[in-house]
Amino acid sequence: MHFIKKWAMPLNHQDLLKNYNGLFHISEEAGIQIFEPRPSPSFFKAITGNVVFAIDGKLLHNYLLPRDCPRVTYYATPATTEADKERFIGGSNATHIVAIESGWYQRLKETTLYSYEFPADGFIIVDECAGYYVSYQPVVPLSLTPVTDIIAELLSRNIELRFTPSLIRLADAVGKSTLNFSNIRMRNAGK
Repeated sequence: MHFIKKWAMPLNHQDLLKNYNGLFHISEEAGIQIFEPRPSPSFFKAITGNVVFAIDGKLLHNYLLPRDCPRVTYYATPATTEADKERFIGGSNATHIVAIESGWYQRLKETTLYSYEFPADGFIIVDECAGYYVSYQPVVPLSLTPVTDIIAELLSRNIELRFTPSLIRLADAVGKSTLNFSNIRMRNAGK
């Protein structure tokens, strides 16, 4: 597997979203006062109605990107083989890899995101690997944090941000590996 660019940064950037243990929702819309349950955009056997989605703070980096940006995110677990670690992570000290297509670089630089922190009450986990939680009740956010420099925020989280012309082959290969992964918005990926 090869990438056009790897972008890593020392972890001395002041973290904008310090709570890695909370539940969050990332949006490009500021000022949402209440999140109403809606139909799930993806099928989950455990979801039985309209829901509000949240992401675990430990995997928040998977969503610190423009909403429609395709991405392949992955990390090693104790079950990951040494061959897969070497092939997909290499000598990186990062705990997680986030790969996006090079064509999204400018949009990444220009987008402001809004991180809504949610109370944990009423949420249930539906996908531990991806850190997805849902609530069947409306949710009033606890706080709102703008993220004006997405790249700096991503790189402050001990992840490695990678750019590649196309994610298709990477998504396929990671999906066949022993890594934990999320392939997100792949319908928007280039060929």
